[in-house]
Amino acid sequence: MEKPWAPAPRFAGGGSAAAVKSPAVPAAAPVSMGRRTYAALDLGTNNCRLLIARPAKDGFVVVDAFSRIVRLGEGLAATGRLSDAAMDRAVAALSICADKLRRRHVHLARSVATEACRQAKNGPEFVERVRRETGIALGVISAEEEARLAVLGCHALLEPGEGQALVFDIGGGSTELVLIDPRTPVPTVLDWFSAPWGVVSLTESEPCTSDAREDRLAAYGRMRDRVRASFSRFAPRLPRYEDGRDPGRLLGTSGTVTTLASLHLGLSSYDRAAVDGLIVPAEAMRTISGRLAGMGAKERATLPCIGQERADLVVAGCAILDEILAIWPAHRLGVADRGIREGILRSLMANDGNAA
Repeated sequence: MEKPWAPAPRFAGGGSAAAVKSPAVPAAAPVSMGRRTYAALDLGTNNCRLLIARPAKDGFVVVDAFSRIVRLGEGLAATGRLSDAAMDRAVAALSICADKLRRRHVHLARSVATEACRQAKNGPEFVERVRRETGIALGVISAEEEARLAVLGCHALLEPGEGQALVFDIGGGSTELVLIDPRTPVPTVLDWFSAPWGVVSLTESEPCTSDAREDRLAAYGRMRDRVRASFSRFAPRLPRYEDGRDPGRLLGTSGTVTTLASLHLGLSSYDRAAVDGLIVPAEAMRTISGRLAGMGAKERATLPCIGQERADLVVAGCAILDEILAIWPAHRLGVADRGIREGILRSLMANDGNAA
C-alpha cells in the first residue's frame, strides 16, 4: 500500500557515486515521468536500508521499503577488515533489496555504502562481491557527502525559527554533525564534522558485561570521554552559547534518537508516524539516556522499541547524543526517521526532472 511522506513537525511533551540505472533492474516499459520509480539504498555500518518511491506533488510517495540490521562493521575496529559473517549478512540483505528493485521496475537507483566500507581494508573486494552476487553497484561515499545527503533528506523537519541549526546523524561507525543556514530552499552547509564514533564502533571500544551498575555507568563515562575528545576539534568552530542560552534548532536522524523518542512517548511498539517530526525536550532525552546507561543489556532488551537487536548498541548512541547536547545545548530536539535515503531520492528526482 502506498503511503504519503510525512510533512510537518509535531509537538509533544516531548565522493558521490553517480546515479545510474540499477544493473539489477531489467528494462521496463516506458512510463510517464510522474509514474517512474526511484530507489535509494544505504548500506551503513549497522543497517541496510532501501526506499523505493514515486514523485508526488508535495515530494514523493513511498511504494516499498526494507530495513535490516546487518552489523557490517562488527569487529572492524579490532581487525581493520569486514568479517566473513558480517559480509554474508549484508549480502543476504542486499539480495532482498535487488529482488525489490526488479519487482518494482525501478527507473533510477543509487546505492551507497558508508563508514564500514570506507575504513575496511577489504572494502573494495566486498563491493565487488556485492556487484557480482546481487547486481547492485555500491558507491562508497565520503563523510562529507554522507553529511550532505542526511541534511537534504531531513531538513524539512526543522522547527520554524531564526538563525543557524545543527543537524546530526549517529551512524554505526561514525557520527556526522552539520551546521547549516536553513534560510535557503536547500540549506547552506556552513561547517561539518565527521567523528569516528558510531553505535557499533563505540560499543566495541568500551565493552562492559558487568552486573554492577557502577561499572556500567563508568563504562558509559568512558564512552562519553572518547566522543568528547573527538568533538573537541569541532566544538570551537560552533557559535558560543553561555549562561544557559538556547543555541536554537537541533535535529537528529538515527536509530538512537527515534528509539529514545519512542521511549519518551511510552510506545508499546515502534510507530514511525508518531516519531518522525516529533519535538522532544532535550532534558527528557538526557534522562532516558542516563536510565539506559545504568541498565544491563538483558533489562534493556525487555523495553519496547529496543529489543534484542538494539540492546547492546543503544547506550553508545546515548553517549554520543549526550555529548552533542553538551556542544549544542538546545532546549529541544527534533527527531527524524529519515535521512540519507530520502536525500538520495530527492537528488535523483530533481536531476531527472522530477523535483521532490
